[in-house]
Amino acid sequence: MYTVLNTIKSQGFNKLQLQKLAKNESFEILSITLEKGAVFPTHTSPMEALLIVIEGEIVFHIRDEEYHLRNQQHFSFPKEIEHWVNANENSKFIIVR
Repeated sequence: MYTVLNTIKSQGFNKLQLQKLAKNESFEILSITLEKGAVFPTHTSPMEALLIVIEGEIVFHIRDEEYHLRNQQHFSFPKEIEHWVNANENSKFIIVR
């Protein structure tokens, strides 16, 4: 039987929220919400990743550069490079890695 979930839709805005949607040997999918003004602190990804903005506006900081990302935009970034994210408005995004 198949299951339809509303995890992304129901995920609220309270500072930083992270939900693991799926994980197997090949990939991992994370759903992240950032409340306006909140920061996802400096960290690295263990593998190359794709970030997809579902709603809102975030600023992705990597290698002393800023990338402003809005609804339905996506951005790829390499593994093991420090980066951090701040939200200009309540935002939801997906990480596929």
